[in-house]
Amino acid sequence: MGTLSVNQNKLQKRIRRQAGEAITDFNMIEDGDKVMVCLSGGKDSYTMLDVLLYLQKVAPIKFEIVAVNMDQKQPGFPEHVLPAYLEALGVAYHIIEKDTYSVVKEKIPEGKTTCSLCSRLRRGTLYTYADEIGATKMALGHHRDDILETFFLNMFYGGTLKAMPPKLLSDDGRNVVIRPLAYCSEKDIEAYSELKEFPIIPCNLCGSQENLQRQVVKEMLLEWERKSPGRTEIMFRALQNVVPSQLADRELFDFTSLRIDDNATPRFLDVMNL
Repeated sequence: MGTLSVNQNKLQKRIRRQAGEAITDFNMIEDGDKVMVCLSGGKDSYTMLDVLLYLQKVAPIKFEIVAVNMDQKQPGFPEHVLPAYLEALGVAYHIIEKDTYSVVKEKIPEGKTTCSLCSRLRRGTLYTYADEIGATKMALGHHRDDILETFFLNMFYGGTLKAMPPKLLSDDGRNVVIRPLAYCSEKDIEAYSELKEFPIIPCNLCGSQENLQRQVVKEMLLEWERKSPGRTEIMFRALQNVVPSQLADRELFDFTSLRIDDNATPRFLDVMNL
C-alpha cells in the first residue's frame, strides 16, 4: 500500500483508537477468548478484521481470531475471493455453505424487502456455528451509524427505544455478540476500506432495494448531519446517557411511588431578608 499520507495515517489511528476504546469500555475481549469474526465481504467486516488483527498484536492480552463467512449461495457469488484474501493474511477461517438465498426468494414475494428474513437465517446459522467451534465471542461489523439507524427504526416503526448494543448476550445465553466498530463512523470506514483496497463482495440479494425503511432512516440521518455537522455523534452519545426518570417506562422507573419529600430543602429564598 506504500507510505500513508498524514490524513490517511490519522484515519487509521482514529479507527484503531475508537475500536480499542469500545472494546475496553464494554470489556468485549478478554484474555484467552476465541473471537469468531463474521466476515461478509463488505467494507465493515473487512475493516473489523483488519483492526482486530492489529489489536491482537499490540494488546496486553492474548486472544484467538477465526474468520467465518457464510456462503448463502447467491447467484454469481465469487467463492474464491475470501479464501484467497484470508490465506494471504494467514488467518484461520471457515466457510459455511447454506442455501438461505433460495429460502428467502421462496418465502418473500417479488418486490418485498428481504433483509429481515435473510438476517434472521444468517444470524441463527452463525450463532450455532460459534457454539460448535467453541467461540467465546462473536464479532459483528456494525458501526455507529448502524446503531443509530436501528434506534430510529425501532422508534419510528416498532414503538420501542432500543438499538444494537456494543455487547450482547443472546437470548439462550450461549453466545456473546460484540461490535468492535460501535464508536466508528461509516464515513471513516468507507475511506479506510478504499485506503486498504479490500476486495469488496457486493450483496446481490438485497443491495438494490431502495424502498427499505433503513435506507429512509439512513438518508434522514445523513441530511441531519449535512445541516448540523456533529449531530450524529451527539445522538450516539445520548444512547450512553439514558435518564429513565425522564421517560415513561414504568418498568424502568417507579413513577407510582413518587411523593413530595416533606424534609426536602425549600428551593425558594426569602429575598426580602437577603
